[in-house]
Amino acid sequence: MVISPLQRYILRAGLTSRHAVPRSVCLGFYRGRTKVPRPKDQVDAVTKSIERLITRGLVVGYGEKTAERLFITSIKITPAGRRLARASFGRQQKLHL
Repeated sequence: MVISPLQRYILRAGLTSRHAVPRSVCLGFYRGRTKVPRPKDQVDAVTKSIERLITRGLVVGYGEKTAERLFITSIKITPAGRRLARASFGRQQKLHL
C-alpha cells in the first residue's frame, strides 16, 4: 500500500500518542518546509489525507457528521494502522539526489 509523506506523518503522530491526536498536530507537517502552500491548501490536503486514511481503515476520526460534510476534530490510529506505520518506518529511506 502506497501512502504519501503527509499520511506517514499523520500515522507517526498517531503511533507516538496513546490518545486521540488533535487535527492541529497534523498541520505540523508543513513546519520547516522550504515551499509552504497557502493555509487553505494545507487544511484541504490534511483533510483529504485523513479522509483517505479513514476509508482504508487505518485511522478512526472523531468529530461531527452532517448531511453534507464531516468535521473531523481528532484522530486515533487503528491496529491495522499501527502495523502499517511500524512496517513503513522500518524501511530504508530514499536519497533525493
